[in-house]
Amino acid sequence: MARLFVLMLAASLLGAGPAVAQTDASDFASSAEIRAKVRAMAARMGKSSFAYEPLVSDGGRVAALEYWKAPGKPAVHPDEAEYALVIEGSGMLVSGGTMADAKETRPGLVEGSRIDGGVTRRLAPGDVFLVPAGVPHWFGIDGKLVLLGMKLPTSR
Repeated sequence: MARLFVLMLAASLLGAGPAVAQTDASDFASSAEIRAKVRAMAARMGKSSFAYEPLVSDGGRVAALEYWKAPGKPAVHPDEAEYALVIEGSGMLVSGGTMADAKETRPGLVEGSRIDGGVTRRLAPGDVFLVPAGVPHWFGIDGKLVLLGMKLPTSR
């Protein structure tokens, strides 16, 4: 009996023990898939100035592609930070300051007419930004701006 125990212990220490099922909740998109989704978004936009396409998810949070052809309204997400990576195109990010004419347009989104006193930063492929929850922000667009972004809920 002791010999069987020693053999089982040795086998488990050497990795030859019983297989343990592992789950993988990861989601993945290859660079080829991302490029294809960006091309498909551009093709179906028509006269629209904005498109949104979920890319990967863990069931609760989503990283999505945002394709901008024209600026939207200045926005604030009161309970979510916004993290993004510029994939294609260029433009500018204005963040901070005070949003004029702020109005809740849907739960979790406040929009306004302009930002007074914000900081302007140029955006180009490879740039990364994080706008904290509650901070006004707006994107200026140079032809197109494609972002890989994610909203990060606060723990308020």
